[in-house]
Parts: sequence; C-alpha cells; structure tokens
Amino acid sequence: MATITISSLQTFPSLHSLSLNSPQNTPTLSFYSQSKPFPSISLKSFNTTLKSKPRSLSITAAFKTLSETELITVPLTADEFNSKMPSDCGVYAVYDKSNDLQFIGVTRNIGASVFSHLKSVPELCHSVKVGVVVEPDKASLTEAWKSWMEEYIKTTGKVPPGNETGNATWIRQPSKKKADLRLTPGRHVQLTVPLEELIDRLVKENKVVAFIKGSRSAPMCGFSQRVVGILESEGMDYESVDVLDEEYNYGLRETLKKYSNWPTFPQIFMNGELVGGCDILTSMHEKGELAGHLKK
Repeated sequence: MATITISSLQTFPSLHSLSLNSPQNTPTLSFYSQSKPFPSISLKSFNTTLKSKPRSLSITAAFKTLSETELITVPLTADEFNSKMPSDCGVYAVYDKSNDLQFIGVTRNIGASVFSHLKSVPELCHSVKVGVVVEPDKASLTEAWKSWMEEYIKTTGKVPPGNETGNATWIRQPSKKKADLRLTPGRHVQLTVPLEELIDRLVKENKVVAFIKGSRSAPMCGFSQRVVGILESEGMDYESVDVLDEEYNYGLRETLKKYSNWPTFPQIFMNGELVGGCDILTSMHEKGELAGHLKK
C-alpha cells in the first residue's frame, strides 16, 4: 500500500464535523466538535508552513488526491448503498447533479455520513468522492481532510459552499434534549394499571423507545451513551426511559426483562418490537439499516 507524506501543520482533538471561517480577505479554516470550536488556521500560515521544513507526518492511506479520485454516483437503494459505500474512516467530497462540489467532510464512518446527507439534503447529494484512511488517528484524519481542502481552494480560489461560515446545511446541529419519560407518579403511589401494561402501551404508542441506564443527557454507562449517540446521529425522534430511576420507574428493570425476554440494558424498541441492545443497534447503524427498519 502506498504511503502519502503530508506536512504536519498541527494536531487537533477528535473531529466530528468541519467548517470554515472567512474573516476579511483570507479564508480561515476552523475545526468544530459538537461542543466548541478549535483554533483557526489561516491559509497564509499553511503556505508559510509548507515552505519551511516542518515535522512530516506519514499517513498510510488508500486515497488519492481529490482530482484523481473517482466520482461515484450515490446509490439510492439500501442494498446498493451498503455494497458501494465503505464504512471505513476517511474523507469524502459531496457533489450535486451539476457535479459542483458542495462539501468536504471527515468521518469515522464514510457510509453512515454520506447516508445521513442523502436523507437530509438529497438534492445536493448526487455523487461523492471517497478517500479511506487506513489505521487512522486524529492527526492523520485531520491531515487527509486538509489535503483535499487545500487542493480545492488552490484550484478554485474558494471554499466549498457547505464549508463556508454560517452554513449549517451539512453539519448536524445539537438537538434539544427531550425529557426522559416516567412510567409512574412516584414510588409510593399505588398503580391502577400493572407496570407491564404501562410498558406495553409505551412501546406500542411510540415509534422508538430506548430504555437506558441514566438519562439521555447524562447516560450512566458506555453502552447507553453509545445508543443515545447513534439515535441522535441518525436524527431519530425517540423516547428515553431511565431504568435506574428508582423513584418514578421503580421495579422497571425486572418487569422489562420479563416483558422483552432480554436480560440486559439498554433495550431499544422500534414500531412496538424489541430491536435489541447496543451491539445490534451499532451493527444496524454501521450498515445504514436503521432508517429502513423504522419505515417497515
């Protein structure tokens, strides 16, 4: 496998999404996580750094330059999508029907990210170029994204529309946290309906219900945190129930285990049926199957 050597400009924390700032006349690249922006880097400093002799970073990668990479039409069916879009880490460039580049992104799952764009902005997501980064780390993913972005800017003199300051089309905005549901009015209040019947009503009257440890805003275990992250990254409207809440969900854990015949938590229900736990949800998410399953 070929090794591509790219100048190391700076190492950043884990990247969830990327956009650009453009103060005055010089475009400035800014890296954003879900919580706060990372330091900005002027393109002028890029040129200065490249002319000097900085420490180089070797990136083992299966991707070419942006111009050399093949343009692939985004599949519309789930089967074609899963067979053509990789679930690897890397960079990707999205083009519209006129083959105009709209957005350059970096991700831990290329297929999942492209599928998310296809759902949210289908009119702008017609074809893509994909660059897989093998054995990725934070720095190599950052440098791979920079290399494609710099190439595009050098060729066109501008940044892709989706990466411009203030453009939120391609970057998922933090969702407002819904309140977790409570199945009872309180631990010491006598229920007029059996708890198992309340569970049955809840899962059948809502499209997606996640029984997790802790709240959706503060999950109390790694598996619950992963489930919340997947559901929100998929843009799903779901209800959450804290199985550790002994005041308002007293007895829920044992009753739910009998109801679902599933011994562990979290538990995710869709369309009134148990989907499974964290592992199953993660597998469906990586294969791009969740949206299709919900529509069934």
